Parts: sequence; structure tokens; C-alpha cells
Amino acid sequence: MASSSSIVNQIIQQEVLLDDLSDDDLASFCQIANLAYRSGESIISDQDYDFIYLPALKQRLPHHPLLQSIEPEGRGFSEEKVLLPEVMLSTDKAYSWDEISKWIERLKKSAIEIDLNSNLIQIKATPKLDGFAGFDDGSRLYTRGDGKKGSDISRVFERGLQVYNDSERGQGAGEIVVKKSYFEAYLSEYFEYPRNFQASLIKEKALDKKAKQAIANKAALFVPFSQLPIRSVTIDELTTKFEQIVDTVLSMVDFDVDGVVFEATNEALKTQMGANRKFHRWQIAFKENKDKAQVTVLSVTPQVGRTGKITPVAELEPTQLSGAKIMRATGHHYGLVKSQGLGAGSVIELTRSGLVIPKINQVLKSAPVNIPEICPSCGEVLQWESDFLMCLNHTVCPAQVVGRMEYFFKILANNDGFGIATIEKLYEHGIRKVSQIYTLSIDDLSSMGFGEKTSINLVNQLKRSTSEQIEDWRFLAAFGVVRLGMGNCENLLNFYPINAIFELNLERISAINGFAELTAQMIVTGLDSIKPEFDLLSQYHFNLELTPLQKDLVEFTHSFSGKKIIFTGKMSGSREAMKKRAKSIGIKMVSSVSAKTDYLVVGEKAGQNKIKNAEKFGVEILSEADYLALIK
Repeated sequence: MASSSSIVNQIIQQEVLLDDLSDDDLASFCQIANLAYRSGESIISDQDYDFIYLPALKQRLPHHPLLQSIEPEGRGFSEEKVLLPEVMLSTDKAYSWDEISKWIERLKKSAIEIDLNSNLIQIKATPKLDGFAGFDDGSRLYTRGDGKKGSDISRVFERGLQVYNDSERGQGAGEIVVKKSYFEAYLSEYFEYPRNFQASLIKEKALDKKAKQAIANKAALFVPFSQLPIRSVTIDELTTKFEQIVDTVLSMVDFDVDGVVFEATNEALKTQMGANRKFHRWQIAFKENKDKAQVTVLSVTPQVGRTGKITPVAELEPTQLSGAKIMRATGHHYGLVKSQGLGAGSVIELTRSGLVIPKINQVLKSAPVNIPEICPSCGEVLQWESDFLMCLNHTVCPAQVVGRMEYFFKILANNDGFGIATIEKLYEHGIRKVSQIYTLSIDDLSSMGFGEKTSINLVNQLKRSTSEQIEDWRFLAAFGVVRLGMGNCENLLNFYPINAIFELNLERISAINGFAELTAQMIVTGLDSIKPEFDLLSQYHFNLELTPLQKDLVEFTHSFSGKKIIFTGKMSGSREAMKKRAKSIGIKMVSSVSAKTDYLVVGEKAGQNKIKNAEKFGVEILSEADYLALIK
């Protein structure tokens, strides 16, 4: 493999195509580009990162750590990290109206669950600032860091930085930005992007004359999100006037923006939807790439996935789009190939958005199609399942076997070295199951053609994967059972311990909220198929963090059992540890105060907005000491 710096330079100069990058090189480049961006020293355009390289990483390595956690801040900040007063999540992103529409449907579904008329759902639209995210608690300013811990950059206010609209400090989350008009007039000849200048305000080195002047002129500011102008709309208005709303909101502020943030404002709905590890489900940011091209298809090639699904990949007449040469695009499924005439000689409308291989919007000119009859990997006769062409030779098909083994290590996400190239080489030497990989010694790997250092590293990474703690639901998800992604695994393990799930039947799984009968049946079948492999791998005693069981939680008799609680302010210990402890003893954690919240537990320098809302809704307010005394 070429050195990281060599690969980065080749990508920047467009000397290497996206399709030719290995998974490791792509992941490394995304991490370097992300850190550079967050340091104010961008190496590629935001558009290329958002619409090409990051979506590429999502498709190839959907569970890469960069995609599962809050984006880290860049280099140049103090190494010392401190706990944030509140967890700062990222914002989920949408790149098309279709994705926004699906988000709206999720809002409506959650509204039904709490008996809220969907006509009463209010949506707040605000500009998505392209600055440096931070949290101001009134006395200190923090970078967002990893969402839980950030750097103390209070020096920015000590240097004279003001809050937008001359408002007071202590308004929580926001961003450090520079006025767009000021940047264009006074700074654009010295800095390539506003973000490069904004970085100079934050770093520990002394401010230069231009930065001091921008602060003095109130052109550089901290903008709390609560101070942003708002466009309030109903769901019907958002549906019928989407483009108009986006255009209006994008022009609301004199700052660099890279999208529009939509969020539900109904507190009960926000509580119902909650959040995952990375973002709030009631909020989404829309970012659009309008570049399109009409491209001629040269041929369509079938590719086999780990589940046996055959994906058509269109080989294209080389086309420049948004500054990159595009040569391939996914055809999604063979139902589309057949219905729209996606064949050699057809003409398609292409955009670079949301997928590793650029997206086909529509087929503009149809052509005769070639539907494969046998699997290109194993030669088995293919079968139709709805719109999907499938290879059902799951246990023997080489592409599926390799795909499943690679998927296992991707999902574990606690090891390095077991990418597609390594797995394919192992397959060539007779390895067909993950459990076989764990039996390999350094000598075994060396005899397969791996170098001595590589063989030692691979064995060490296998040991690391068993000793480094991972969640039990992640371990289960790594086996790739259909309909048992990480979310469903976690839901299932909320009710049954991991070693008991193989005894479950259709009735017991479908009785869990979120599992339809068809899904439950597929899970039962899938669990039965992986049990032998699960048993073999369990012998290596993976260090699993077990999910607390709901049926055990109800046995607690403290006064908070089953109650909805939210923490705010600085606690004596880690707030995340407090949340984890609370969940383990039957307390329901919520992310915002509403009429359905039971208690607000406050620490030092607690958020005033949460306290005001608690008083408004009649929520009982407790000090940390009172809370701890009651659960003990």
C-alpha cells in the first residue's frame, strides 16, 4: 500500500479514481480530510467530502468508527479534554427530498404513537452554519470534541469575541463563524475558506491583526443556535413548498451555510422519537448537490453481495461531474434494469449524491437489457424475489462467503487488517468461516503467503478483537442475520440474554415491540443458521458488555423505577456514567423536558432553558445529591 500522504496527494490531484481506492485507503482519506476540515485547513471541497467520499465510506464500511460517533474535532486544540455540560450530538443528513420525505413519515408514525394529530406537528427550519461547533455554559466555552468531551477554548471570549445579536452568554450549543460579507471584503484574499479563518480564532497561538480586527468589528461571533432566525412550517407546507423553504432559509443569515436544519418542535414528539448514539431522530439537515449529467451506459455488470443479492453496476462513458471523473454507477436492483431499460447504450441522468458509486436518478433513453441467469460467482441459477435477483447458494457461493467473513470484522469494529483483500486471500487457502480464522497461527498465515510482520499483526488483531470490550448487540449483529441489524439486536437483547436467543420462537420475538411477525420468522430462521458458528466463536470468550434486561429492570423498587428523567449541568462525576447507571436500574432517560418528563436532576451551572421548561410543565426538580440519596 502507498503511504498515507502519497494516497492523499493522489486523491486531491485526482490521479486515482474513487473506485480504485482500497477500503483502508478510503477510510484513511476520509479521516484525514475530516480532521483537516475541522482544523480549518480543508484539503478538498465540502461538496466532494459530503457527496463523494463520505457516502463512499458509508456504503463500503457502514460501521466504520467515523460513521458511528460524533465527528472528532481537528488538530490544533489542547490535548486536555473535559466533560461537556451536555452531550452534543451530530445532525443526521439528507441529500434528497426522498430522504426528507421518509423523515417526515417517521415523524407521523411517532405522532400516532402518542396520539398527536400530524396536522399539529410544527417544523422549525434554520440555516445550517458552517463554523466551529461549541458549547457555552456561561463561564466556559468548549469545542464539541467527540460529543462527550471537548477542549476548553474559553480564551476565545477572553479575546473579545461577542455573542450574536449582542445577547447574553450561557445559551448552550452554537457555532463560531465569521460574517460572509466581511470575509469576502476583507479576508478572502488571505484565506481560501471562511473556515480557515475561523480556525485561527480558536487555536492557542496569539491572534493576528486580521483576527483581532474581525472580533472588534463584531464580524467574528459565537452564534447560539437559539438565536438563529426561524422559518416555522407545518408538515403540509414543508411537503408542498420544500424548495421554496430551502431557498428562503439558506439566505436568512450573513454567514457561510451548507444546508438547512429541520426539526420537530413538539416536546412530546421529540421525547417519543429520542436519539441514537450519534444524532436526534427528530432533527435532520438537508444538503443538496445540484450537479447532474446525462451519461451513456457502456455495459451493466452484475455484482454479488453477502446476502446473495445481485446488484447491477452500470459501466459508464467517462464523464466529468463536480470535478471528478465518473465511470461507474449502481443500478440499485435488476427490477429497475428490467422496467426502465437500463442496458448498454441507454442514457441516464447521473448525480453525485449519497452513494459510493454515483446515483442514477432516472433512465432518459432505454436500451435492450441483459438479465443474468446464473450467478457470476458460483454459477448457480438465479431466482427472482420481488424486484431483486438472488443467488440462493448461500453456503457455497464464493462472493457470499467472503462477504460474510469481511462483514463480521467490519461490524466488530475493534480490529484492523481483515479487509476484503485479506479475506479473499484466506478464502484462496481454504478458509470458509470466521471461526476458522480464529484458529490460525502465525505459521499458518505465513504459509499462506502473508509476510512475517503481517502474520504477527493479524494474530494480534484477532486477540485484540476478543479482549477489547464490545457490546453484545454488536457481536450478535456481526453474524449478519437478515433483519438483525445493530438496532434490532439491541432491542432483542433488551428482553433476552444473548445466550438465550437461540431458544426463542416466532411468538416470543413478535411479542416485542418493533418486530413484525414476518421479521420475527426471518430472525428465527437466521438464528438457527448461525448457531453452530456462534457456538464455535463463543469459545474464544469475547469481552461482551451485556445489555441490561427489561424484565430485570422492573424488579427495582426505588421511586424512580420506570420514570422519565433528564440530567442537566455539571455533576460530581461523569454524566454519561450516571445515565448508564440509571438505565441499568430501570430509569428511562429522555433528551428534552416535556409534560411527560417526571424529574429534572440538576448539577452545577445547569441549563436555564431546561429549568424553565421543567417549571412550565410542572416537572419535579432535584439536586444531584437528592437524586443519589433516593436511588441508594
